[in-house]
Amino acid sequence: MSLIRGFRQLLPTLQGVAARAKPDARKSRKGRNKDLREYYERVLSKLIAARIESGLTQREVSLRLGMAHSFMNKCESGERAIDIAELWAISNIYGKPLSHFAPDKL
Repeated sequence: MSLIRGFRQLLPTLQGVAARAKPDARKSRKGRNKDLREYYERVLSKLIAARIESGLTQREVSLRLGMAHSFMNKCESGERAIDIAELWAISNIYGKPLSHFAPDKL
């Protein structure tokens, strides 16, 4: 079997997997309770405001973090969740304490 023919047979399966990946991956964020969703939205709003205040683009921040140029776009839009280590690194770039973005209280 040629490589191209094998790929053509596999392509519908790969497309089906890709189509299912996003809704399943996003299910965990949608599953958060209302308070946590609202808290995370406030964190994202503060991140966006701090980036704008710092005069940096999403691309510049992403590259300073050593990530793909689309990293901050995906984070700020909520498509990708930010973990605590990433939030710490971003807070250092913006010159703000971690508590500025993630206060103790919901």
